[in-house]
Amino acid sequence: MKITVLNGSPKGDISVTMQYIQYMGKHHPELEIQTHNISLQIKKIEREAEAFNSILNDVKSSDLILWAFPLYVCLVPSQYKRFIELISERKAEKYFRGKYTGVLSTSIHFFDNTAHSYMRAICDDLGMVFAGSYSAEMYDLMHSTKRDNFMVFTESIITAVKERQPSDVIYPKIKPSRFVYRPGKTAAKTDSGSKKIVIITDLEEGHKNLSGMINHLKNSFISEPEVINLRDIDIKGGCIGCIQCGYDNICSYGDTDGYHEFYERKVKPADIIFMAGSIHDRFLSSKWKQFFDRAFYNTHIPVLAGKQMGWIVSGPVSQVPSLRDFIDEITEWQKANPAGIVTDESCDSRKIDILIASLSKKSVWYADHKYIKPQTFIGVGGWKIFRDDVFGRLRFPFISDFKYYKKHGIFDFPQNMFKIRLTNAILILLSKFGGFRNEIYKRRMRKEIVKPLANIVKYK
Repeated sequence: MKITVLNGSPKGDISVTMQYIQYMGKHHPELEIQTHNISLQIKKIEREAEAFNSILNDVKSSDLILWAFPLYVCLVPSQYKRFIELISERKAEKYFRGKYTGVLSTSIHFFDNTAHSYMRAICDDLGMVFAGSYSAEMYDLMHSTKRDNFMVFTESIITAVKERQPSDVIYPKIKPSRFVYRPGKTAAKTDSGSKKIVIITDLEEGHKNLSGMINHLKNSFISEPEVINLRDIDIKGGCIGCIQCGYDNICSYGDTDGYHEFYERKVKPADIIFMAGSIHDRFLSSKWKQFFDRAFYNTHIPVLAGKQMGWIVSGPVSQVPSLRDFIDEITEWQKANPAGIVTDESCDSRKIDILIASLSKKSVWYADHKYIKPQTFIGVGGWKIFRDDVFGRLRFPFISDFKYYKKHGIFDFPQNMFKIRLTNAILILLSKFGGFRNEIYKRRMRKEIVKPLANIVKYK
């Protein structure tokens, strides 16, 4: 059986992801495994038709295609995303259609669900037969039970191919729209006062809807905000996963391109950030993913905390759940406030104008009141993953994270709450006595739960 592995790690063979592939091959020597280092060689793949065609030829002759990648900011690396775009741009879908496929990711489980949803949708769009997916924690291979579990997954996808097992389509194809947005006149404009506002986009020529929405947003303010196109910034490449930034938040690219200066001078000082893009496959463009990946020089520090984040998206956002999830995740992770999302999928220019005007007003109002929406499970759960790992095994190499977390009280472990622990110990002991237990559970529990809040309501 021939398996073609499309390796998404920018580090190529020397990566956590590829250790799992090597382990797979070691225990199944009968497999013919052909690996292509997609992210590492993405520029060559873009530039040279021969390199791209070599991958397609292996895909064509394989029994199983395995998409293997590390998680980069809730999704696949931007280089990998670019390869997926090339498949569509060069009309190479036919090579993947009908092929059995599987997905393997390595991460610390920080929104790996979004990455897997994205890749499953891509596989469905390509007409592939989905055999299964596996989200490995980085060091699962260190544990015997998890090694065994990974081998069960391996055997399951091999069996799926041998037995020609079917799979269903979970994500129906996106329904395209021919709607052309025609912005109307801007009504009352929003006074942003001293607030610094920036609109970041990846706008390409010919994207009239996105261009019109950006202009309408810009014109909705008395003082027009600066519009920055990511395509005008000298960005030499995506994040390469070297973790050099872990010590002092200095990217290995340094000043060799314009990304660092742009992020430090334009993004960080802004009070309100609008992100504007068009849907490409099941996300925004790889250029946008590159923006998020390269921002990782800030490591796991919420450098956008307290800011307002608004989104302008051209395309059917309601049909792309992984994008909606990503927007929520990136906002709550950064401890920013979701000012709102405006899309053109209503196919109603007047309504879009009204929504854009409302977004501009709300973003300024929220900024004036320093409003940050409380985190949901997305933010709370995500931050506990970071808290635990940065305190533990990721303290090195992420030294800058550890210093920040310690300074800002992020290491809020329950075992440090000594007063609560003492109270719990006493109440647990007393609950062993039937009289006390009945008094609390049958007569006083409901009132005691709300008592601290009732006191606030009464006296504050």
